Amino acid sequence: MTGLSPFIECTVECRGAPDPTSGYLINIKTIDDAVHQTVRPRLDRAAADPTPADLGTLLASSLRDLAGTLPVAVTGLTLALSPYHALAMATDSPHLATVLLRFDFAAAHRLHVASWDEQTNRDYFGKCTNPNGHGHNYRLEVRVAVPTGGLAAFSTDALERAVDETVIDRFDHKHLNLDTEEFADGTGVIPTVENIARICHDLLTGPVATLGEGVSLRSVRVWETDRTSSEYPA
Repeated sequence: MTGLSPFIECTVECRGAPDPTSGYLINIKTIDDAVHQTVRPRLDRAAADPTPADLGTLLASSLRDLAGTLPVAVTGLTLALSPYHALAMATDSPHLATVLLRFDFAAAHRLHVASWDEQTNRDYFGKCTNPNGHGHNYRLEVRVAVPTGGLAAFSTDALERAVDETVIDRFDHKHLNLDTEEFADGTGVIPTVENIARICHDLLTGPVATLGEGVSLRSVRVWETDRTSSEYPA
């Protein structure tokens, strides 16, 4: 994984006790100023340099500079390279970077417990227990831990292929209850967003581990709607 995109969104995570008078942990402008003073110059230099940037070093040094500048504890930094790609690091584990990739797929499902009568299912699941199912445009976020020393060699293309082949091709444009082994009525699990996140995680753990030494799947989050999502492990 090398190179930088020209537009980068920076998210700084801070932790502490809010001031009892103002109610602020820290003024947002203070964070903005610190990012412009410490992170932005590094990004500008990296973007102007024809040599591919060492993103692990860039992220670790930016996080270290922020932690030394801000008056509160800085716990993490995320650089969104595009709406679908991001790179993150936590202060307590600078030897690891987290690569975030986002995907989407469309699928239908029905929420139904076979041992319950129809009225109980309707009372519990509402419209989601419609006998013919209903559909969602699911969004999937995969977080992968990569040793910073191996980040330059890490291939996001390989990760995308692994997710496409393992999850997207399996579930996209399918009726999960009828077309998949994992959520089949009677033998699989009910395709709630919680179970979908767990199944996606379990399916991806093995393939992700083959993408490089020390590489591992950190978590999977699935959005069923803009307001409903589940992350596994939480």
